[in-house]
Amino acid sequence: MHTEIAPETPVLIERRPDRVIATLHRPHKRNAIDQATIDALHLLCAELEETPRTLILTGADGVFAAGADIAQLRERRAADALRGINANAFVRIAELPMPVIAAIDGYALGGGAELAYAADIRIATPALAIGNPETGLGIIAAAGASWRLKEIVGEARAIELLLTGRTVKAEEALRIGLVSAIHESADLLTAAEAIADRIGRNDPAATIATKRVFRAPRDRHPAVDLEAQAELFESPEKFRRMTDFLERRDR
Repeated sequence: MHTEIAPETPVLIERRPDRVIATLHRPHKRNAIDQATIDALHLLCAELEETPRTLILTGADGVFAAGADIAQLRERRAADALRGINANAFVRIAELPMPVIAAIDGYALGGGAELAYAADIRIATPALAIGNPETGLGIIAAAGASWRLKEIVGEARAIELLLTGRTVKAEEALRIGLVSAIHESADLLTAAEAIADRIGRNDPAATIATKRVFRAPRDRHPAVDLEAQAELFESPEKFRRMTDFLERRDR
């Protein structure tokens, strides 16, 4: 286990053999996502693209991320919007080979919500407050909410949330499938680790293939499934695991 902590570090990284825990760490700004945070997330993505591991995303001091850094956002102009500063980082997170788990405590607003939407699995605490108030600030939610949110909760619910900009609390988030479980704050990271443990017991190659196939466009199915399965059918790990299963069954 190796944790890197330095002054003004916007993301704390704890590395383990099968997972990485990344904690957004700007407590004086309620973990608002600024350029330094985005830069740190890109560096982390480069590492996890090279050496795939499950990623757990969380936030320090009872907040996931209260949004983008408004002071920086106010100064950005058209050219900055077209660069997709947050959007491209969150796309990269969503496309990591292994699963991404967002463990959300407290506020996840604006860019913080969009970072959570980029995860494969979202769990939260009773203090959850998640939403996209961007239209109230004269902009749109352009870092993933406009296309990811409807995939998570359906078009009718997603457009209502985006147009009103209202905040969703824990009970509703669970009911509409925005999160899959609610845990007390003290148990949140333990619950995320339990999910990572369960994933870690499976074959990494099969996990990577499942995520890749799941995210493929509809018109790629079933070809993309069959191509992935063909590769796995030839893997030594498939033969080992199935042999172990049969031997256990026959005991």
